[in-house]
Amino acid sequence: MSHDPATTPTSAPPHAPGGTLAGSPGGNAAFGSLTVFTGSASGADPDYTTATRDLGVALAAAGFSVVYGGATVGLMGQIADAALEAGGEVHGVIPEVLMNREVAHQGLTSLELVPDMHTRKSRMAELGDGFLALPGGMGTLEEFFEVWTWQYLGLHAKPVGLYNVKGFWDPLLSMVDHMVAQGFMSPARRDALVISADPQDLIHQLRAWTPAG
Repeated sequence: MSHDPATTPTSAPPHAPGGTLAGSPGGNAAFGSLTVFTGSASGADPDYTTATRDLGVALAAAGFSVVYGGATVGLMGQIADAALEAGGEVHGVIPEVLMNREVAHQGLTSLELVPDMHTRKSRMAELGDGFLALPGGMGTLEEFFEVWTWQYLGLHAKPVGLYNVKGFWDPLLSMVDHMVAQGFMSPARRDALVISADPQDLIHQLRAWTPAG
């Protein structure tokens, strides 16, 4: 299926991090879009690229639109291209400072140009009915922890997950378990995470997720 490239990137005003899509009550009652965080690099193992593309295809087949950082580089570009090639919708949000560094994707369903990183994250949070971190670096970690913290604070009631390709997130999960064991995090907070290395299982968990009582 072909996709018309996005026209001139549109600008978006700042939004509160807990916002939801118009007409969507939050949570998974109308789960139709997933915000993904991942690397602007492809990583040392080609399996990361393969798994990322598999996820993009699975999300498109399941009727999810993908929200991401709007770039062509690294795993960011791979998930966008795979979802588009499978007939899905992909919405990018990119700040002015990264238009050239990350090379904005001009073939998306829509591409929004925002003034800074803070607005980018708020906008991506608003557009997604859930959040998923794929393999990535510092930026991916920062984005993941922010939306997970927002969930804890009640700023949104949306699932937050990890695509644990080849155990990529196992060291982080060991640290999270250590936080629980040392009394810095409740077991319920750890259990609220959606974690899987299988795209279909992730989709099932995301759709089934409900906020803790």
